[in-house]
Amino acid sequence: MDPRETAEMLKAWALEAGFDRAGVAGLAPSEHGEALLRWLARGDHAGMDWFSKRIEARLEPAKVWPGTQSALCVALQYAPLLDEEGDEIPEPAGDLWPYVARYARGLDYHDVMQDRLTRLEERIAAAFPGLVSRRYVDTGPILERELGARAGLGAVGKNTMLLHPEGGSWFLLGELFLSLELAPDVPLADLCGSCTRCLEACPTGALPAPYRLDSNRCISYWTIEHRGAFPPEIEKHLDGWVFGCDICQEVCPWNAAPRGAAHPELELPPGRAELDLAGLLRLGREEYVERFRGSPMKRAKLEGLQRNAAAARAHSRR
Repeated sequence: MDPRETAEMLKAWALEAGFDRAGVAGLAPSEHGEALLRWLARGDHAGMDWFSKRIEARLEPAKVWPGTQSALCVALQYAPLLDEEGDEIPEPAGDLWPYVARYARGLDYHDVMQDRLTRLEERIAAAFPGLVSRRYVDTGPILERELGARAGLGAVGKNTMLLHPEGGSWFLLGELFLSLELAPDVPLADLCGSCTRCLEACPTGALPAPYRLDSNRCISYWTIEHRGAFPPEIEKHLDGWVFGCDICQEVCPWNAAPRGAAHPELELPPGRAELDLAGLLRLGREEYVERFRGSPMKRAKLEGLQRNAAAARAHSRR
């Protein structure tokens, strides 16, 4: 088949598999390799040492999985804040869930995305015998946002998030690396212009310059990836957040009225919604396992969540 016709067919299949948008990226070397190396050299990755591993593959995506030629990139909206009737879904109340990043309130997005990608991959493999393919959802040495930008799924914003004119930045990314020649999509133009609201809103100064994230000052890094006690100068500036942070997204004009399908799997389940900070601090191991089964918040472990909850109660400015 013609590479463009094949690409259009696979993108249509991606939408039928339950994704909100899809695009194709080529596997040419990264155009931002020097910026990544400077980011690492400054130590902006904080304690996330895995970013410094397999650098060659990160900079040359064709080396990520042998035999692949193209990446079919997909996006799944996780917070359109509209229900199936188009009515606005109210933000959760209380002192806990408003301070949990929206992507983390429901089921683990890795599982949700992988299920859809698996079905899509099986359909493509049935149509193209001998296909070489590999699925990625926030895994492997993949510069997901750069591939997503190449595929036309969004333009990188000044807060380093991918922005789409309809979906804002409230979407998750996944990729299928394929041994198919597919016509790539056209990247979107810059969407930020002169706006600097995200930089100005960050309470810890984790966005010291446009398109630069300093993880050493990022609330998401400290509440999710960091293990052990908080340094005192960090703890008092977490702004009440318990898992992740959405501040730089909340102030973005493109997120004022995002559009996309409602995905119930990513919404806060009733059995978890009743939990508050005090309840989280009292949670025992067995109840934690039951309450947070299938939740991406398990990334921080019970000790991390309770550390975060204690800091939120002691230093919250909201």
